[in-house]
Amino acid sequence: MDNSTFLISLISGGCAGTSTDLAFFPIDTLKTRLQAKGGFFANGGWNGIYKGLGSCVVASAPSASLFFVTYDYMKTQTKDKTSSPAVGHMISASCGEIAACLVRVPAEVIKQRTQAGIHGVGAKASSWSNFLYLLQNRSGEGLIRGLYRGWNTTILREIPFTIIQFPLYEWLKKKWAEYENDKLSLLKGATCGSIAGGIAAAVTTPLDVIKTRIMLNKERVSPIPLVRTMITEEGYKVFLNGIGPRTCWISAGGAIFLGCYELVHTTLTSYYSNKRKLQQ
Repeated sequence: MDNSTFLISLISGGCAGTSTDLAFFPIDTLKTRLQAKGGFFANGGWNGIYKGLGSCVVASAPSASLFFVTYDYMKTQTKDKTSSPAVGHMISASCGEIAACLVRVPAEVIKQRTQAGIHGVGAKASSWSNFLYLLQNRSGEGLIRGLYRGWNTTILREIPFTIIQFPLYEWLKKKWAEYENDKLSLLKGATCGSIAGGIAAAVTTPLDVIKTRIMLNKERVSPIPLVRTMITEEGYKVFLNGIGPRTCWISAGGAIFLGCYELVHTTLTSYYSNKRKLQQ
């Protein structure tokens, strides 16, 4: 990956991640409170739906940039090494998610604790107070273990999500372009992103519920015992908590996320292409 290609992926991903998280943060808060133990109103209801925005904004651009830099790079590496484009997209997207989670997981832990009204250090639930709580090792599990609580379940959620979303997104774009015998407009590309994101979000909601519970739990807990407890105390329906907001948020977010990425990517690619021509 040359410098210009790297910068295009970096900037495009950062713009896409930040714009999406800012636009749909309140819906994400509602989803988190629906999934938290005790339900929606016990964890804040309609109050303070922008709580946790600080940690989200700080992490949005770097995590999305890490994803797309890795994704675009891996697509070039797998292009001639796999017989199926879908397999190449799955591998690339999975690697991208693992890279993005290096930034996303700590931000998610702080954000979701704040969204659910959990107090860190101080009288108010804020991103900073919850970061201080982990920084001062109030949980007794160490800074790194505290910040990366739920790492495994986040990866287990993100990889199935992304191997559904991105191959489906690329396939929909390809088929639509073939049908119209022309290059897709940004709006149609965004529509493909919306459809792919909504389907992937609905299918992976149970994994998202488990991840949320692990991050919000006062003590460190393993996924299997937690799942057993949830089934015993709340029944199997608990794993669909928040499916509506999550599907709507990611479906609409997919349109903005991938649409913004394509817009910035196309614009920057055109800029660097023209720049090279002038230099020649």
